[in-house]
Amino acid sequence: MPRFAIVVGEASGDQLGRGLIESIRNLCPDAEFVGITGPEMRGAGCESWGDYEQLALMGLVEVLGHIPRILRLKRELAAKLKADPPDVFIGIDAPDFNLRLEKSARDLNIPTVHYVCPSVWAWRRGRVKTIRKACNLVLCLLPFEADFLHRENLNAKFIGHPIADEIGAGLDRSQCRDSLGIVAGPMLALLPGSRRSEVEMLGPPFLETVVCLRESRPDLRFVAAAATPATASIFFELCDSAGLADVVEIREGVTREVLGAADAVLLSSGTATLETMLMRRPMVVAYKVNAVTAWLARRLVKTDWASFPNLLAGEELVREFLQEEVVPEKMAGAVLQIIEPGAERDDLIRRFGELGTSLRCSASERAAEAVIELLDSQQVVT
Repeated sequence: MPRFAIVVGEASGDQLGRGLIESIRNLCPDAEFVGITGPEMRGAGCESWGDYEQLALMGLVEVLGHIPRILRLKRELAAKLKADPPDVFIGIDAPDFNLRLEKSARDLNIPTVHYVCPSVWAWRRGRVKTIRKACNLVLCLLPFEADFLHRENLNAKFIGHPIADEIGAGLDRSQCRDSLGIVAGPMLALLPGSRRSEVEMLGPPFLETVVCLRESRPDLRFVAAAATPATASIFFELCDSAGLADVVEIREGVTREVLGAADAVLLSSGTATLETMLMRRPMVVAYKVNAVTAWLARRLVKTDWASFPNLLAGEELVREFLQEEVVPEKMAGAVLQIIEPGAERDDLIRRFGELGTSLRCSASERAAEAVIELLDSQQVVT
């Protein structure tokens, strides 16, 4: 009866954990699961050692005040692993926390897997040494990640992206509009972020962009997708303060439907850019953090792009506006270039389709197969 310990640090990891648990159970019906979870993993039958909310932090400066608590949690989990070792330990994303915990597990001769490659190809490349010491296997969602780790003589496997499997070849615009009650006409989706800090930082310039667009396209409809009630409330307050409460519609908990209904999207950099690409919707990407975090990032980040489409293509497919480049007039101009039908827009949608196909690989099943293969190989060695 194999026993797997899994630690996740945010909602996206919880979703990956659920898919992995279900796929491992298809291969090993008697498998048991424990760990730091969210509702998805608990629903899949994982015994919970605590909720992932205690690890759901972002930024470089913002996390400093939480370090003592995080270190205490790491010690507590390491003690659990020592007292009752699982057959495999799996850290899903949250690399700053999980790589340390994986090192502790590996020191106890517990096979370790890190699911979602840390962005060592983009910044803090010195972490490759940490990964080598901590992980028996790294599961990569993007093909260039596995290639990078192979060059560093690390055991890595590209499994595809679960979101690509979920979305498939995109969502039908008419069906999405029907489900949202949106009539025909040009529509811009606004996604200012899934975290409070993102909405507070990007909400005002996004709304100023709306003002600019209304001057040239009074027929344009604006629908914002909010990830949670909290972010919906924050964005509504910003709309109200800007005098746009009657102009921008806010829909909560239906992000993919809003994306599917849109002709174009203005959004925060992050996983949503991948979802938008998979739905083959033209986009303009923006991102902004506090000045200290931005200063540090400029000195650490070694990649030319922030959004998934550009990273996957290795070239600028979509316009990115970062930090001081988050200028409403410029973003409005970029939106106008992609919202109108034409050869440029058609070519972008075609490229999005090709990139989506390359990621659609039954990721959860491939991840489960790789974990079981690792478990079997360790048992043979033992």
